[in-house]
Amino acid sequence: MILALYRRSMKVFHSVTEARELTGCSLALGNFDGVHLGHQALFAEARRQGTPTAALTFQPHPGKVLQPELAPKLITLLPRKLQLFEHFGLDAAVVQPFTREYARHSPRDFEASLLDVLGARHIVVGYDFTYGAARAGNADTLREAAAARGAQVHVVSPVTVDGVVASSSKVREYILEGRVSAAQRLLGRPFDLDGTVVTGHGRGRGIGIPTANVDTQNELRPAPGVYAIRVRILDAPESSWLPGVANIGVKPTFGVNEVTIEAHLLDFSGDLYGKELRVQFLDRLRAERRFGSVAELVGQIKRDVEAARAVIARASD
Repeated sequence: MILALYRRSMKVFHSVTEARELTGCSLALGNFDGVHLGHQALFAEARRQGTPTAALTFQPHPGKVLQPELAPKLITLLPRKLQLFEHFGLDAAVVQPFTREYARHSPRDFEASLLDVLGARHIVVGYDFTYGAARAGNADTLREAAAARGAQVHVVSPVTVDGVVASSSKVREYILEGRVSAAQRLLGRPFDLDGTVVTGHGRGRGIGIPTANVDTQNELRPAPGVYAIRVRILDAPESSWLPGVANIGVKPTFGVNEVTIEAHLLDFSGDLYGKELRVQFLDRLRAERRFGSVAELVGQIKRDVEAARAVIARASD
C-alpha cells in the first residue's frame, strides 16, 4: 500500500535488459540499504558527470538469497529506497532481480550487462565494490572493462563522520542498540519506518494517554525503549510532521509479551485508525521498564513527554 501512495517522476526499470533507454547514463552501483551518506556520495558523483543519473540495486538483497540465515534486517524496504533515490536527484532506478542463477554470472557477464546492454557511460562504485561469481570482480577489473568500451569508472572513497565510516552495517548496529541519534548522523536524516495504525487494546486511552498502534512491515526496528519521534500521516500529502513519543516493547507494567510500536502524538486529536504513518526516531529517552503501578507509569510518561518536547524542539531549530 505504501508503494501505491508513492507518486514518482523518477523512472523505475525492473531489470538491466529493460533499461536500455538509459544508454549514456551515469550509473551508481550498490545495494543501497539505508541510502546513507556513503550512498549519497555515489549519487553526487554520478550527477557530476553531466548525464542522466541512475542507480542499479538488487531485489531481494543478495544476502537473503545466498545466506538467508545470516541475512541482515533491511534498514529500508524497496518502496522507501526508491523514494530516497528520487529525493537525492536520480533520474532513474534499475531494480535487478537477484537469484542464485544471477549470482553465478561471471564478472565478464556483469560487465557486459552494464556496458553493452545498458550502455552506461559512467559507472560509480564504492571503494569496496565487488561483483560477479565469488566476488571475483572489483573496481580495477571494472575500470579495465569500461576503458575498453570508452566508458569510465569512478571510485568513491569512504565517507566518515567523526572517524566512523558510514556503512549499512554500522547504521543497522546503531538502530538495533537504540542509538537512533547516532544512526541519524550516518544516514544524514532520522531513521524512519512506515506502518498502518491498527486497533490496540486501548490501554493508553484508558489512562488518558491515547496511542496509535503502528503495524509495520519494516524489518529493522530500534531496540525496546521510549523514543522522541515525529510522525507524518502519509494518507494526507500536505500533512506536517507531528511531535510525539513512542514506546517499543512489551508493556511490562501490563504483563503484555507481544512487541509493539505505540506512538502518542502530542497536542493532537483525531482518528488515526487505518492511516498510513511515517515515524521518525529522533532520540532514545530511556529503556523500557516495569512500574509498580499505573499511576507511577503515567507520571513517567508525562516526564517522557517533556523530555521529548525538548528533543523535538532542538531537531526543529
